[in-house]
Amino acid sequence: MTADGPGDGPPTDRESPVGQPVIRGDPELTGDHAERAVEFDPDDPESLSVAADTVRRFSQNSAGDDDNVYVLRGAAACAALVRGEGSYKAAAARAGGDASVAFIRKWSRVHDLPRSIRKHVAKGEIAPTAAKHIARVAGEARLLLAWAVLDHDLTVREVRSAASDIGNGTDVRTALRKQGATLGEITVTISRESYCELRRRASLEDVDPGVVVDAALAERFEES
Repeated sequence: MTADGPGDGPPTDRESPVGQPVIRGDPELTGDHAERAVEFDPDDPESLSVAADTVRRFSQNSAGDDDNVYVLRGAAACAALVRGEGSYKAAAARAGGDASVAFIRKWSRVHDLPRSIRKHVAKGEIAPTAAKHIARVAGEARLLLAWAVLDHDLTVREVRSAASDIGNGTDVRTALRKQGATLGEITVTISRESYCELRRRASLEDVDPGVVVDAALAERFEES
């Protein structure tokens, strides 16, 4: 599962338009917050003014905030402001307050994460501060690091360390191992019938059950 080019694997970057509340506007993910979701249009001067104000307020009230939808809204405003102003520097100047270039760059990257990751941020399963470090990683490693957070309950500090190692050229498997996490290890619950058949086939083929599961999933994903 490597993503060497367009179409060669799952998307690792945002596919929907910048500023569009795809996740924030989904009531199944954000509940009542969905009704208040704001779309930031980088090509609309009025919307860009709202984005600048949102970024300024976000920069002054983001530390320790546990409202993930609020954080995603701030990240969307950052990304839209950068797109509308043309650069991180211009966006920071437009927003003012505590909105530095580094601040806007970090949260713009979170907004650019693929939907599959942003969903877990909205649901509180991946902390926004962890998402900032996941966003520093490119390609397939970005997805693998995010899934490791879900499967191994990695702390923000562990995610930051792994992201730094990956950024310095360390293989994602090795980077996760240093944090006590095994790449690809996941606990699932299956039906009694499937469990019995899985164990039976693994025994007859003299392989680990994971080998049977991996082959079955590869075939299923190939079909879809």
